[in-house]
Amino acid sequence: MIQAKIAHFTSMPAQVFGAEAPGTSIRVLINDEHDGAPVYNMRMIEIEPGGHSPLHQHPYEHENYVLNGEGEVFIDGKTSPIAPGTVILVPPGVMHQYRNTGTRLLRFLCSVPVAKLRQG
Repeated sequence: MIQAKIAHFTSMPAQVFGAEAPGTSIRVLINDEHDGAPVYNMRMIEIEPGGHSPLHQHPYEHENYVLNGEGEVFIDGKTSPIAPGTVILVPPGVMHQYRNTGTRLLRFLCSVPVAKLRQG
């Protein structure tokens, strides 16, 4: 059952990715397991200057919105700059990676479909 949720993002712990993604952490803001969100999960990705996410792909799309910081996104062989206000759609099955090329924290929202998470 979906319950209303109102919380500051800092109340959700930042989970460090590890060696494959130096300087990168993820905060699960809304998800199906804890919040009952049936369609999408929302996460916040934070990347320190010089850090990057893993180079990866998955069988579902995801949508990103850059909140602050500067960097670049690599999607299917092409690198593009990103900054506050940038919207990114990563199609299913496409290799992608985010890098912080700036001097302050790169922070963006990432939404992924719940049903696809359960499948893969």
